[in-house]
Amino acid sequence: MKFADITGWGKCAPPAKLTNEDLSTFLDTDDEWIVSRTGMKERRISHVPVSDLAYVACAHALAAAGKSADDVDLIIFGSCTVDQVVPNAASRVQQLLGADNAACMDLNTACTSGMYGLSVATAMIRTGSVKNALVVGAEVTSVLMDWSNRDVAILFGDGAAAFFLETSDEKAGVVAESLGCYGKNRDILDVTGWGAKYANQGLTLGETQWNFDGQEIFKRAVVGMSRACEKVLEKEGMAKEEIDLVVPHQANLRIIDALAKRMGTGEEKVYINIQRYGNMSAATAPMALVEAIEEGRVAPGANLLMPAFGGGLTWSAHLLRWGSRIAPLGTSEVELPPCDKTGLQLIQDIVAAKKTAGA
Repeated sequence: MKFADITGWGKCAPPAKLTNEDLSTFLDTDDEWIVSRTGMKERRISHVPVSDLAYVACAHALAAAGKSADDVDLIIFGSCTVDQVVPNAASRVQQLLGADNAACMDLNTACTSGMYGLSVATAMIRTGSVKNALVVGAEVTSVLMDWSNRDVAILFGDGAAAFFLETSDEKAGVVAESLGCYGKNRDILDVTGWGAKYANQGLTLGETQWNFDGQEIFKRAVVGMSRACEKVLEKEGMAKEEIDLVVPHQANLRIIDALAKRMGTGEEKVYINIQRYGNMSAATAPMALVEAIEEGRVAPGANLLMPAFGGGLTWSAHLLRWGSRIAPLGTSEVELPPCDKTGLQLIQDIVAAKKTAGA
C-alpha cells in the first residue's frame, strides 16, 4: 500500500498585526473582553492578494522538501477568499512558482479547506494519479470582512501554510480521516454579498453582512470535531492515549478547551497558537502544524490528531503519522514585498475603499 508522506512544510504570515487594542479604536470592545471570549490577542492583515501568500508558503514547503517547482505534479489551493474564480487561484500559484508540470485545482470547504485538501492529495497519490502534491490553505478574509460587526471582526485574520506530499512505502502522512457536513444548519454561518448569488443586486463586492450564530456554531463545532476524532481513532484501532499531539483548528480557545475536555486530552498535548493569529480559516490548522514542527513539538513517528470545523457546516478529523524527518532540507529566499502600513491602517484603507465604491 502506498502512502503520502509530508516531506515539506512552509508558512506565510503577513507582517502587519491588528491587535485587540487596535480593534477597540473602532469597535465597542477591549483586550480583556476579546481574550476572555476567544483567546485571541492579535491577528495578521495582508497587504497582498491571497495567491501571493500561498506562493510564499508553497516556496518554503518545496525548499523544506528539497524539491524544485519542476517536481510538482499537483497544486491544491484550499480557500474561500480566492483572488479570482476564473481562472482559478491554484493556477496563479503555479505561475508564480514556475511549476509548469502541475495540475491545479481550488477547493472550498471554508475553514476546513486546507485539511480537505490533504485528503484529496493523499487519495490521488495513493491511487497513483500523481506522485506528489503541494497543498496550501490560505485566506485574506480582511477584504471581505464586515468591520462594523464586532461578533466576527475580532475573530479572523490572514495567512497561509503549505505542505509537500510525496509517495512513500512507509506508513506516513494521513493514515485515517473522517469528513462530514451539517448541511441542514449551513445558514447559521452565512455571508451575504459574497458570491454569484448576489450579482446584479446593487451590492458592492466586499460589502458583506455576516450571519454568525456563535452559540450554535460552538455546539456543532465541539460535537462535530469530537465525533470525527472518535471515528478516525476507531478506524486506525488507536487509543486516544497513543496520540502524541492534538493540533486543532484555532477558531476559539473555548472551543479548543471544550474539545480537549470532551476527549480527555491534557493541555500539554494540545497545540495552540490562536493568540498570535486568530482564525485564518483554511490556513489555520495547517499553520498550527507548521509552527508545531518549528517549535519541536513534533517528533519522528509521532501520532498527530487534527480536528477542524468550518462554514457549510463542514467538519473533519485527520490522523497523521509523522515521517522520519522534522528538519527542512533547504530554505527559500522567497518573501512578501515590504509593507509600510500597520494592520489598523490597512483596515482603514479597506473600509474607505468600500465607502468610495458604494458612493
